[in-house]
Amino acid sequence: MSDLITKAVSALNEKMTGGFDAGVAKFVIEGEGAIVVDGEGARAADDDADVTLTADVETFQGIIEGEVNPTAAFMQGKLSVDGDMGLAMQLGSVLA
Repeated sequence: MSDLITKAVSALNEKMTGGFDAGVAKFVIEGEGAIVVDGEGARAADDDADVTLTADVETFQGIIEGEVNPTAAFMQGKLSVDGDMGLAMQLGSVLA
């Protein structure tokens, strides 16, 4: 597991105290790995999910650090969403 994934899991768990009860979401960071977010919190994994969000390292770091709006990244083609778009929007609001 990469250092980026380890740091991102920690940052996501800090942002989402109590987990994410709306469903199962997966972030795929190109060239690094995947993170699953659910009611138990965030963890490095590549499990099945209701929605998968894929981005490059720079975009993902910007979202985690609060410098990149997930909706704007999606509209600019920097973030792709596969699956439940409503769940992706809920996750975006949790991260904002």
